[in-house]
Amino acid sequence: MNLSEKILATVASLPEAKQAEVLDFVEYLKLKTEKEENNDWNSLSISSAMRGMENEESNYSVTDLKETY
Repeated sequence: MNLSEKILATVASLPEAKQAEVLDFVEYLKLKTEKEENNDWNSLSISSAMRGMENEESNYSVTDLKETY
């Protein structure tokens, strides 16, 4: 019996209300995983876009700011 089959058998043995809780948790984990994957891609994308710009001189200075925080 593989892991998926063990999970299904265990969940099937629970009352329906507990099965609903398991489903909610699984959906939460799925969304969390998708968000983490998106963050990884976003970070990679920004890194790729900024590659080679680390040592470029800026056309602006702190005195060009209109508001400071």
